[in-house]
Amino acid sequence: MKLVPLGDRVVLKQFEAEETTKSGIILAAKSQEKPQQAEVIAVGPGGMVDGKEVKMQVKKGDKVIYSKYAGNEVKLDDEEYIIVKQNDILAIVE
Repeated sequence: MKLVPLGDRVVLKQFEAEETTKSGIILAAKSQEKPQQAEVIAVGPGGMVDGKEVKMQVKKGDKVIYSKYAGNEVKLDDEEYIIVKQNDILAIVE
């Protein structure tokens, strides 16, 4: 099965949470904060959204940072994805 986003939506695959800190302390599952970095899996076509022209600035394979409380979590074929609007993406990591 494949997710195909509509309009200015972007499908993200979140990176795994860190299990240890830089100093070597192992974190319990509950205290691990979800990372705000993800890989772009699919990008919508853009076009006219709410009466405004939207040009998509991200592409499949980009690594991005997105807003902490953005998007909708979706589980498909035992994989978890996040679907966000393009304006919820804050930066592309190069």
